[in-house]
Amino acid sequence: MRSTVVIGIVLLLVVILFGAGGCSYNGLVKEREAVNSAWAQVENVYQRRSDLIPNLVNTVKGAANFEKSTLEAVVQARASATQVKLDANNLDEAGLKRFQQAQDGLSSALSRLLVVTENYPDLKANANFRDLQAQLEGTENRITTERMKFNEVVQRYNTKVSSFPTNLFAGMFGFSPKAYFQSAPGSEKAPEVNF
Repeated sequence: MRSTVVIGIVLLLVVILFGAGGCSYNGLVKEREAVNSAWAQVENVYQRRSDLIPNLVNTVKGAANFEKSTLEAVVQARASATQVKLDANNLDEAGLKRFQQAQDGLSSALSRLLVVTENYPDLKANANFRDLQAQLEGTENRITTERMKFNEVVQRYNTKVSSFPTNLFAGMFGFSPKAYFQSAPGSEKAPEVNF
């Protein structure tokens, strides 16, 4: 009789542990897939921006005496940005930082290109250029939105990975925290405006 009670208690504990582990594991898988989906959308909008650049460069090339070095900088920054690939299952801080630096380099080159175009009234009047510029601006807004959504999903995932008792199972099954997108260094300071 006594051994039956002990066996019953052990079996009950095993069932409870297995049930808790299964629920925790399934919840972690669900959150990991949400992170992967959000990351895919971030890559999607960055790819859209990358796809717009050749058309923008070709349109700008047509402007007489346009600064060749500015165009070369954009093309080179695009090439660098598209070479940095990140696996959604390995979104560590160092990898995300490399990805972000490459994308920031492209953003900077595009900003310089758009500033230089101010010196070319015929180019600014070109309907194709205006359309590409508007698409690029819209894409930059999408990038900001998707990065924000990605950070929200990563926060939910990281909270789940770190919360008790799920954290006990997370380590056993190889779930680890993911990195966040962060603002570019120096962006906390407002730019100086001189008139």
